[in-house]
Order: sequence, then C-alpha cells, then structure tokens
Amino acid sequence: MERSPVAVFAEHCRRRELAYQVDEAGRPVFRPRVGPATWRVSAGHGTVYAATVMRPRGGEPRSLVLVDLDEGFRMMSRVVGAEPDAVRVGARVTLDWADPEAGADAEDAAPVPVFRLQPEAGA
Repeated sequence: MERSPVAVFAEHCRRRELAYQVDEAGRPVFRPRVGPATWRVSAGHGTVYAATVMRPRGGEPRSLVLVDLDEGFRMMSRVVGAEPDAVRVGARVTLDWADPEAGADAEDAAPVPVFRLQPEAGA
C-alpha cells in the first residue's frame, strides 16, 4: 500500500529534510499531494515573498511569511531568531527546524520547517 503524501512529508521532516514533489512536467509542487510525482529535498534557501506580524492576544508577536524556495515552490512558515518586525520582503532566509507546538496530537509529531534570516552581504 502506498503511503500518503502527508506521511512521506512528515518522515522527511523527522530527518530534518524539507521535501517537495515535482510533477510529470518537471514543475515543483508544494504542499505534497496524491498523484504522479517524484520526491526531492530542498537545499533550504529562499527569499521572503510576503511577511506580516501576528500579535496574538496575551502572546508574543511572531512573524508569518511566504517564502519562495530556490527550487521554485512557495510555502508558508515563520522566521525565528529575529524580531518579527525585522523580517522584510526580499530578505534571504535559510531553513531551520522547530519542535512541534505544545499540545501536538501525536507523540511522534515531526519537527516543523521554519526559517532564519541570512546575514546581509557586507554586514
């Protein structure tokens, strides 16, 4: 029996690999889905396409970003290790991993892909 795309993606995350699919026409696909596609692993470098700051009532502000990965797919995530207001469109980022949020259902919940700002050239 073939495993679900979600299970395959989670397995890659447990190995701290950001997996994505490539369709029959050679186009990158993300979020993984059922259908004819091959799996690849991203190098984890990208550019912030859009950024905002979430300010939950009673909680710490967090960044929310759309990242264009160098392999050609876009994903939603967050930037860690920087003040949320410091995250700008066009910033280069590198993949990192965060432990699952408290209250995750499964004991074996996979790490979550997040990003860190790359140092600016000449800085």
